[in-house]
Parts: sequence; C-alpha cells; structure tokens
Amino acid sequence: MQLIYAVSLFVLIWLSKIIIRRTIFDFLGKFVVKTSTKVDDKILEAVKRPMEFLIVVVGAYFALDILSLGDPIGFIADDAVMSLFYVAMFWMLFNSLEPLSYIIVGYTKVFGKGLSDDIANFIINIFKFLIFAIAFMTILQEWGYNISGFLASLGLIGMALALAARDTVSNLFGSVVIFVDKPFEVGDWIKTNDVEGTVESIGMRSTKVRTFAHALVSVPNGQLAHSSILNWTKMGKRRVKFNIGLTYNTDEKQMKNIVSQIKDMLNNHDDIHKESIHIYFSAFGDSSLNIFCYYFTNTTAWDEFMHIREDTLFKIMNIVKANNSSFAFPSQSLYIEKGDIS
Repeated sequence: MQLIYAVSLFVLIWLSKIIIRRTIFDFLGKFVVKTSTKVDDKILEAVKRPMEFLIVVVGAYFALDILSLGDPIGFIADDAVMSLFYVAMFWMLFNSLEPLSYIIVGYTKVFGKGLSDDIANFIINIFKFLIFAIAFMTILQEWGYNISGFLASLGLIGMALALAARDTVSNLFGSVVIFVDKPFEVGDWIKTNDVEGTVESIGMRSTKVRTFAHALVSVPNGQLAHSSILNWTKMGKRRVKFNIGLTYNTDEKQMKNIVSQIKDMLNNHDDIHKESIHIYFSAFGDSSLNIFCYYFTNTTAWDEFMHIREDTLFKIMNIVKANNSSFAFPSQSLYIEKGDIS
C-alpha cells in the first residue's frame, strides 16, 4: 500500500506540472508580453523547464518519504533526490544569466556596441563558471565528501587560471581605459611605437589598425593602454614646414618682395589657417639664401592636405619666378688668383 500511495502521489505531482504550465506560466506569459522590456519574457522562458523538473523532484521526495526506505537504499535515494533538487535550483540560476546579459549590456553600452557585448559575455561566463563550481561542490557535500581538499585544489587551479588569463584581464581593462579616456575612435588615424594607420575596430582583446600598406594589425589593448598614442585625426589643423633656398644673386628688394608675396598668397588662400602663418628670410646658407615657411592647413585629411600643400608650393614657385629669382641647389664656386708662377 505504501508503494501504491507513493506512486500515486508522484504521478499526481507530475501531472500538476502540466496544470501549472497551462495556468500560472500562461498567465505570466500574457502579463510579461505587455511590458516594454524583453528581459522578463526571457527570464520566464529560462525558468520554465527547470521549474517543471523541480516539481518532478518534489514529487519524488514526497514519494520516498511515504516509502520510508531503510538504509543504505533510503540514504542513497535521499541524497540522489536532494542532488536533483540542487541541480534544478542551479539550472534556473544558470538559465537566468542569459536574460540578465541584456541588463549588463545596458550598463556597458557606453563602451560601444562591440565592446559592450564582449564585456557582457565575459562577465556572464564568469558567473556561469561560479554557478557550476558551487553546484558541483554542493552536490559533493550532499554525498558526504569533504570539499576542503577540493577547495584547496580549486585555489591552485584558480591561481593557474589567473596566471593564464593575466593577458586577457589586462586587455579587458585596457579596453575599458580606451573607451573611458577615448584617446582614439574607429576611423581615427593613429600612430604608436609599433603601428601607424586607421583604426578599424576596437574589441575586448585588441584593436585592429589598417596600415597605409593595407595590412591589418591587431594590437592588444593592454599594450595600447600603456603606450603613447599620437592621434593625427584629432588635430584641428595640419602643419606645413619647410625651407626654400634662393640663389645668392637675389638682391634685397627681390627677397623682400618674395617674402611679402608668399605671406599675401597664404593669407588669401581659403584653405590656409590665417593665424599661424610665419614666412621669414631666415639664414645665409652655404649655397643659398634661405626663407623659412611655416603655416597650417584648415583640413587634417591626408588627401586634402597634400593637395593644398602642393597648390601652395606651385604658387611659391610662380612668385619666385615672377621676381626674376631662382632656386638654389648645392654648389661651390672655385676662385683662382692670378700670380707669378715662375
């Protein structure tokens, strides 16, 4: 009779999960569908199967209680049912982590979509590992095993994993530093001690930079966070600096006219920054009269900058030519004095 009662109770509880699924879960499903967030829908979906499994475990527990099995079978059965109970509870926690990742992404979205997803996945994986480890230790303890040794070995394993994951953690924190400090963004032209090019993507582990030779270089974020980064894109203007040398037969009037006309040309140029123009007769060189030219373009884009610089150089050539002067090139004059050689 105990066996009949136990089996009947187990079947009734097992059938109750169908009723619960069609009443409570369906009611909650209609309610959460009306909310603005999708997190509650996913949490409800995540706990359905573990909850149904938990109901079956509860039925087995009460059935065993009715049977009152003696040792050692009763002891083994009780431990097995309690182990299944822990499995159901930790299963619910484990499944609930995926919906919670949406909440974590909401907090990490300030780091950008790509990195936000990577950080969320990293955090979720850590929680999954912790839940699995705690569940495993709880079940071991239920069966009477001493987990002190296991915890000690877990500490050694943790140290080994920490050493192995040192670079990963360093790159993760490097990613956070990059997105908080914002030394560069996707599309910026940067230069470090190791690479120069355009940033294509910023991930959790590395930043991908496309060099001017069109090679794709992956630079660890931990390394970037400790490097000096020159961001050419962040410049408000771009510098042009050079010297021109005129021949020594250029007189004072010609030199003054050339310097003045170059200044005027740059001041009237639409693409030149007007507040940073410096044109001066600077030195008597070994083979030329030097004019120092220093000015900035309004644009920082490489192609536009090269076009503007080329345009100003052509105009300087025309100014020098219009003033009947010419550019010098390295040369030496040899003077021989006449004298008696007898």
